[in-house]
Amino acid sequence: MNPETKQTGLTFHMVPVEYYEAQPADEAYIPEPMRAGRENFIHTTEGAQNMADTGNRYYTADPRPFIALVIDKGRVTSPVIYEDPKQIFPHIYGPLNRDAIVEIKPIPRDPDGRFLPLE
Repeated sequence: MNPETKQTGLTFHMVPVEYYEAQPADEAYIPEPMRAGRENFIHTTEGAQNMADTGNRYYTADPRPFIALVIDKGRVTSPVIYEDPKQIFPHIYGPLNRDAIVEIKPIPRDPDGRFLPLE
């Protein structure tokens, strides 16, 4: 399968609320690692449980509240590429146009700080 053929449906991007809210609303969204030049793509995850699992692997030590950007891949203007064999972690190679964000949801946590799947 061509890694760019799966261009429909929704995917999630986790971001601390304070970082997202500090971004200019009239510009495309660029996550901190991309803005700092440490990465050249935006990480996304398909499926609420997969996103919670990813958050628990990488962000449980970060106490800040996180949100999920719910992204319609069909609206993304930058290339969306699957590079993992299971095709659940698409990368967006470029800024994220705001009209591709169809919803923003708070990501719940349990009392120990572990992320829970979105409802």
